[in-house]
Amino acid sequence: MSYKKSDASKKNVVVVGGGYANVHVVNYLEKTLDRARFNLVLVNPRPYYVHLIASLRVAVTAEGHLEDEALIPYDKLPAVTLVQGKVTAIEEAAPGKGGVLVLEGGERVEYVALVLGTGSTWTGTTDFPDTDADIREHLRSWRAAFSKAKNVVIVGGGAVGIELSGEILDAYPRTKVTIVHGGEHLLNDTYPDRFRKNIEDRVRKRGVAVVDEDYIDNFPEPNTTADVTTRRGKVLKSVDLVVPAFGARPNTTFINSLGAGVLTEEGFVKVKPTLELPAHPGVFAVGDILDWKEQKQAGKVMGHAAAVAANLVSFLDGRPQTKVYKGSPEMIVVPIGKAHGAGYLGFLWGITLGSWFTSLVKGKTLLLPMAKGKLHYA
Repeated sequence: MSYKKSDASKKNVVVVGGGYANVHVVNYLEKTLDRARFNLVLVNPRPYYVHLIASLRVAVTAEGHLEDEALIPYDKLPAVTLVQGKVTAIEEAAPGKGGVLVLEGGERVEYVALVLGTGSTWTGTTDFPDTDADIREHLRSWRAAFSKAKNVVIVGGGAVGIELSGEILDAYPRTKVTIVHGGEHLLNDTYPDRFRKNIEDRVRKRGVAVVDEDYIDNFPEPNTTADVTTRRGKVLKSVDLVVPAFGARPNTTFINSLGAGVLTEEGFVKVKPTLELPAHPGVFAVGDILDWKEQKQAGKVMGHAAAVAANLVSFLDGRPQTKVYKGSPEMIVVPIGKAHGAGYLGFLWGITLGSWFTSLVKGKTLLLPMAKGKLHYA
C-alpha cells in the first residue's frame, strides 16, 4: 500500500521502520534531500505509526478512545511514499552501490541509500501485531483481561512495568498489583540508587507490592486463577493475570542478510560514530537497534536522526561524513499513572524531579501532541 507513488526516474532513499526514530529521520530528509534526484520511501509493516509511549494506557482502558490518537497515519508526511510490508532480506549490490530490499510476498524495493530503524520486539501489552484488525483485537483482548483481573502480577520492574502498574491503578483502583523485579531496586543501575529508591517508594505508596531480586520462571495458563511461586520460593496467592514487562529485543534478524559481523551477539547493529554501518557505505542505523552504550529511549533518537540525515546527504553528494553522534546524558521520566511519578536528569550532580513535573511532561499527555506534530497531525 502506498500513499504516494515514487517517480521511477529517480533513485530511492529508503527508510525501513516507521517508529519514532525514523519519523525524525524523515522529517530531516524532507528538508535536506534533493527531491529532483531522489524519492523518499518509508517501508513499514503497519499502516500507521504506533505511539508506544501511550501503548500501556491504550492497552489497559478504552477510556477516551486514546487509540484514535496513538495510531497515527503517515499520510501527512509530505512527499513520502509508504510501502506497507515487512523486509525479509537486504541484497546489497556492492558496498556503497545500493541494492534491493526483499519484502514478504516477494516485492522488491531498490535503494541507493538506506536507513535501518526497525526498533525492538516486545512482550505482553506492547507486542503489537502488524494489521489494523489484529492491533485492535490485541487491544480489546488486553482491555478485557485487565477489566476482569483482581490480582495482577507484572514481571519486570523497568520503566514499562512501573508505568503499567500506574495505568492499572488509575483505571481499576481496587485491583491488587505486584511487580516482580530481578534487580535490587526498580529500574537498572544506569541510574543512581537514590533515584531508584525514590521511584520504588512512590510505586509502593500507590499501593503496588514490589518483590525485588526475584523472578517468575513459569507463567500460569491464561484465563486461570492460580498461586504463582517465584524462583526464590515466594508464593503469590490467587493471581489471575501475569503480564510480562521485560525482554525487549532488537528487531534485526533480516539485517544479518548483509553478511557476517553486521550484528552483535545480542542482535544490535554495529555502527561507526557517523551511525553508518562499517563496510557498508550508505547504510545507516538509528534507534533501539544501535550497538551503542546508552539506554534505549525515544529521547535519544533526535541525535541519531540528525547525524544520519546529515551523513546520508553527504554520502549521496560524495562528500565526507562529518556529523558524529556523541551520545547524550541519561535521563528518564517515569509516570505512575496520570498524576504520579518521578524523573531523573543526568546533569550536574543528577537531578530528581517529582510527580508535578512528571505529570506535566509525560503523565497527562504521554507526549502525544509532540508525536502528532512530527507526523504533521498537530
